[in-house]
Amino acid sequence: MRVLISFLLILLLLNTFCRAQVGFKVVPLGVYGGTADGNLSAYMVAPTGTDAYVCLDAGTVSNGIARAIANGAFSVSADIVLKRYIKAYLISHPHLDHVSGMIINSVDDTIKQVYGFEPCIATLRDHYFNWKSWPNLASEGAIPALKKYRYQILLEGEERPVLETRMSVRAFRLAHSNPYESAAFLIRNGEGYVLYLGDTGPDDVEKTDKMRLVWEAVSPLVKSGKLKGIFLEVSYPNTQQDRQLYGHLTPRWLMRELNVLATQAGMDKMRDLNVVVTHIKPTGNNETLIRKELAEGNNLGLKLIFPEQGVQFELR
Repeated sequence: MRVLISFLLILLLLNTFCRAQVGFKVVPLGVYGGTADGNLSAYMVAPTGTDAYVCLDAGTVSNGIARAIANGAFSVSADIVLKRYIKAYLISHPHLDHVSGMIINSVDDTIKQVYGFEPCIATLRDHYFNWKSWPNLASEGAIPALKKYRYQILLEGEERPVLETRMSVRAFRLAHSNPYESAAFLIRNGEGYVLYLGDTGPDDVEKTDKMRLVWEAVSPLVKSGKLKGIFLEVSYPNTQQDRQLYGHLTPRWLMRELNVLATQAGMDKMRDLNVVVTHIKPTGNNETLIRKELAEGNNLGLKLIFPEQGVQFELR
C-alpha cells in the first residue's frame, strides 16, 4: 500500500510539474488603450520557469518595467529586464498606443526581433524609424539602418519560432475598423498555448469572418485544455453604438464572439477559461461599468482577469 501511495504521489508531482512547464507567466507593462499615457498596451509573456520573454505590443515599456520591479515581479534592474529579458516584440498593429514604448526605448535597447505582418512592419520602417520621426535603429529603411531591431515579417497561419526563446508564434489577421488590419498571435510553449488579440472589431460590425477563423483555429486547443488563456480587448461599455466602435469591442460583443468559440469548442470547455481583458479606455467610469457588464453577461463561466500594470500573474 505504501508503495502504491508513493507511486501515485510521484505521478501527481510529475503531472503538476508538466502542467507548470507548459504554462505562462505574464507581466503587464501597460493595460489601457487610448490616452492613458504611461500605461498603454504591452504584455511580457514567458514560459513558466524562464526569463526569455516576448512583449506583446509595446505601448508602454520603461514605466511598466519600473512598476513591475516595485511590485516584486523582477528582482533585477530595469536595464536587465529591458536588454536581456525581453527577447522580441510582437506588434499587432502600429498605432502609437501599441508601439510608442518600443520606439522611445529603442535608443537604449539591445538587438531584438520585431515580428508583425508586412503592413505593420512597413509603417514602422517608413513612418517611425526613418531618421525624421526617430533614428532608424532597425534593419531596413532609411540609410543608415543601424540594425538593432531586426524586422521579421509574419505570414498568416504560418508558425514561426520566436528567436532566443522556446516559444513559437502563429499569426492571424484581424479587422480593426475595416479595411485597416490588426493581428492575433497564437503563442506556443510545448503543448501549451496562449492567444493574444490586438485591437479588433466584431465580425458582424466589420463585415468579415476574421474572428471566426481565429476561433476555428483555436477551438481544438480549448477542447483539449491546451489553450491557457485569451487576451481580448474591451474598449467601451455597452452604451457605445456600433457605428462608433472604430474597430473595438464592448462587453456584449466580447461575449457574443466567445459564444461563437463555444459553439465550436463546447460550452463546458469554456468554463474557467482564462480571459484577460485588455485595452479598456479609462475615461469617466468606463472601467467600473465594463467590469460590471462583463460579470453580468458572463454566461460561459469564464475566468475574467483584469490585469494591473506591473502585477505578474500566471496562465496555466
